[in-house]
Amino acid sequence: MVRLWIVLGVAAAVFYIYSVADCALFDRSRVRGLPKPVWVLVVVLFPIIGGILWFLIGRGRRRADVGRRVSAPDDDPEFLGKLRIDHDQEERIRRLEKELAELDDNGPDDQTGRRDG
Repeated sequence: MVRLWIVLGVAAAVFYIYSVADCALFDRSRVRGLPKPVWVLVVVLFPIIGGILWFLIGRGRRRADVGRRVSAPDDDPEFLGKLRIDHDQEERIRRLEKELAELDDNGPDDQTGRRDG
């Protein structure tokens, strides 16, 4: 029975230390319910109950992409700009290939391939 109390005491101490550290180092903008200093005070003054309340009520969830609105690709200006750049590059490649083909057709008359004369 004594071992059980020792294990529970160690677990309570670890939980207390972890909850105080988590509460003290947690991002202030994500704290819910009470202001952050009040939460730290609650966790310190009421070790187990305060820690449980902190994890259930005070600790806000992580917000993924808070200000970002999900939109279709054709509504995204960044995506459309990339498409425009890709199209311009493909057009440039086609033009250069055409110029190279014309140069090959209008090439030198001798079979050496030299143009310096």
